[in-house]
Amino acid sequence: MTFYSILFPGAEDPQSREVAEAPEFFRDLNLHQVVDAITAGKDIYNLKPLFYTYLPDIDVIAYRHEVLRDLEDELLLGNLKSFAQEMSKMRQLFADSSKLSDDRQKQRWFLEGAAIYGCAIAKLARDLSSAQIKARALSTFRDYLIGYVASASFRALASDTEKRQADLASIRYATLISGAGSFKVSKYRDGIDYCSEVERTFQKFKYGSGKDYRYKFRDLPHLNVIEAKVLEFVTQLYPGIFDSLTDYCDRYSNYQEKPIQVFEREIQFYISFLDYVEVFRRAGLTFCYPEITTDSKEIYSEGGYDVALAYKLVPEGATVVCNDFHFKGQERIFVVTGPNQGGKTTFSREFGQIHYLAGIGCLVPGRAAKVHLFDHIMTHYERNEYMINLQGKLQDDVIRIHEVLERATPNSIIILNEIFSSTALQDALFLSQRIMEKIIDLDALCVWVTFVDQLASFSEKVVSMVSTVVPHEPTVRTYKVFRKPAEGVAYALSIAEKYGLTYDRIKDRISL
Repeated sequence: MTFYSILFPGAEDPQSREVAEAPEFFRDLNLHQVVDAITAGKDIYNLKPLFYTYLPDIDVIAYRHEVLRDLEDELLLGNLKSFAQEMSKMRQLFADSSKLSDDRQKQRWFLEGAAIYGCAIAKLARDLSSAQIKARALSTFRDYLIGYVASASFRALASDTEKRQADLASIRYATLISGAGSFKVSKYRDGIDYCSEVERTFQKFKYGSGKDYRYKFRDLPHLNVIEAKVLEFVTQLYPGIFDSLTDYCDRYSNYQEKPIQVFEREIQFYISFLDYVEVFRRAGLTFCYPEITTDSKEIYSEGGYDVALAYKLVPEGATVVCNDFHFKGQERIFVVTGPNQGGKTTFSREFGQIHYLAGIGCLVPGRAAKVHLFDHIMTHYERNEYMINLQGKLQDDVIRIHEVLERATPNSIIILNEIFSSTALQDALFLSQRIMEKIIDLDALCVWVTFVDQLASFSEKVVSMVSTVVPHEPTVRTYKVFRKPAEGVAYALSIAEKYGLTYDRIKDRISL
């Protein structure tokens, strides 16, 4: 049975499909924080490229969902984690052995690593054989692994490893230390053991728990000069055993199978992500399997949230605000307005994060979701680069939005956050309307956070979303974003009324 990958169906060289660098939009959507949290402590696997790689392929997504559903079995997930721990021990032995200076000691650690590998592989094959596996990826790997464990090459490795371990365990030697500071090493010969006799004779004189004068050797990885010399003498006493060990290390120098190395790394994509999800679930937040659509743009999310922000709030015990969204019919663009610091940008990030996580075959935050399979995500968030590249902010905005529109297609997702905030309202409205026309013509999905309320009613393809405040306390944000007409002026008026700054109130004060 041939096995290639549990991430990329049918890919003979899955690593060639990986992307080494994070996509441009990652920082705007705080997805770099998400990936950093998922892969923390897993540097040895180099997992980030797996999360950077997006393939707009609905079969890839289904392939990965199948694995995630199988891993809902806690026993199977636990067995895979145990396998990973054993393989980690093996690699640690190899890493530590590279620091050793004695070749014989290196060989012994190599043998120990091979023994761990063989036991871990055999146990995993048994565990997968008894598991209720439905995923194509795991089924293929299970069949491959069962065949590998039954193969002559694996049986030879296991048998030779066991034989070399038994040979080394059979070695017994005696060290005779002379008063002149020298010592002699010889094969051990059975003789009378006087220890028990001495203990029995002096037992009647024992009073209390006497001081233990036995020397405790330090457990250090490196051999000291005396230990190395003893090992040299023992090697000369048992040349056949150590020659066989040298031959073993040469014969099995590359005993690790490539498909198993691929599996060990790729399964961490799922394990690491599920460990990340568990942090939210313990706090009462939900993740779900999204429905993926390619022929409809009627999408929705129920109970979604910004996972990067939530990951920071959960340990603090703070409330995570969830927001819904949906498009119906010809609706394509969310125009999000409302007070500053009211959750508008967070909502835009939620939209982008849900689509990206769904696009790489992961679960998404929320109770239920349906997303469109996109080709690109393009973002335009405020940056500080224009301050050092001698461009004004307006010029920087125009150049960047032009690049976005040049690349966008009908299957793209465009997320704009507070562009043209540095210019007058009339100019911002004029430029925004021209851009809106382009996006509408493209029929692309878009979230546009803006202070220009007029955009919220620009077209039947536009949906007005408003971040709300507490009705009688307009300075208090709810961080909830709802479908409702833009009310920036009404919000400003409520603030003015709260602080007695309406035209009538000011006029009354002046007249006094």
